[in-house]
Amino acid sequence: MKKLVALLLTLALCLGTVAALADGIAKEEVKLGVILLHDEDSTYDLNFINGVNEAKEALGLSDDQVIIVRNIPESNECYQTALNLVDEGCNIIFADSFGHESFMLKAAQEVPDVDFCHATGTMAHTENLANFHNAFAAIYEGRYLAGIAAGMKLNEIKAAGKLKGEVPMMGYVGAYTYAEVVSGYTSFYLGAKSVCPDVIMKVQFTGSWYDAKEEKAAAEALINAGADLISQHADSMGAPTACENAGIPDVSYNGSTIESCPNTFIVSSRINWAPYFEYIVGQKIKGEPIDTDWTGTIETGSVVLTDVNTAVAAEGTVEAIEAAKAEFAAGTKHVFDTATEGFITKDGAPLDSYLADVDTDAAYTPDTEVVADGYFHESEFRSAPYFDVQIDGIELLNAMF
Repeated sequence: MKKLVALLLTLALCLGTVAALADGIAKEEVKLGVILLHDEDSTYDLNFINGVNEAKEALGLSDDQVIIVRNIPESNECYQTALNLVDEGCNIIFADSFGHESFMLKAAQEVPDVDFCHATGTMAHTENLANFHNAFAAIYEGRYLAGIAAGMKLNEIKAAGKLKGEVPMMGYVGAYTYAEVVSGYTSFYLGAKSVCPDVIMKVQFTGSWYDAKEEKAAAEALINAGADLISQHADSMGAPTACENAGIPDVSYNGSTIESCPNTFIVSSRINWAPYFEYIVGQKIKGEPIDTDWTGTIETGSVVLTDVNTAVAAEGTVEAIEAAKAEFAAGTKHVFDTATEGFITKDGAPLDSYLADVDTDAAYTPDTEVVADGYFHESEFRSAPYFDVQIDGIELLNAMF
């Protein structure tokens, strides 16, 4: 009888192991498809390409286990591309642009046994599809840290008596008036303000994620308007080139521009997508669900800064960035700090309450209180940014809200 019980227990354990293995797949069976809005010429898309390749190497995937499809517009072509990748055997498909989302969702609804992942989207947590996922990172913390570098440079320019105007002024080249961009330029401004309290900023929009000519023209317009320093949320070398030509300090995005702009580049923040690609492949292998909304952080290695160009940056910049980074890690500092008097105001009043559009509907109806415990809780209720407040100190030159 004891032998029979032992045999049954062994059989149960074996069956449990088989069942567990059946839920996952062998690493060799993973096939990842990646849909890009542009190609390597876009710093945004190049950042994803680098992340995919880094993850592929770290995981030991072969070249034929990753398919990257470039220059796919935000149209039904994205949906068709996703289905083509399914036909090519992909069991995880990722798209990198906000406007890809509805087409990825359509594909996910039709192919339930494939995981569809999407960057910067807002719909996964309301659609509740087991195979549809959004991902982003707390890049607002990275932009804040880059803003500290900007603010310290402005202090240096001010101390040398070389400001163009009465107070330090930054220019910012933005793509669209989406919350992602608003969150980005606001966090950059607040980082600068934390060390340079009298800074102001002007934002010029291009209406495109990637347009080198327009981005360069926007940066030039801001420089002509008196900007002492330029940053951007746009994907070409247009703005950094304009800064190098004019000798204006620049804080870039999605990668270092030091080789092309050695005399003006200070630092760059970016999202490192390698940890997310490693995560989704790992979940597929283990047979465990991918998070509906995944937010990368400094701790996960998803929010990173390039090396500071000490030839251009102000003295003490590296140390100031590291000190603030430690405070973020300890939870003692928050980018959108509403508790510190005068740090964030709107129309002269403190921002002590705000209903954000988190559960996005067709009318973009505000639905969630996001100010609590002395700060605006960005990217905590969903991964994609929802900070869209127009705060004091920032002037929008060509946008209507």
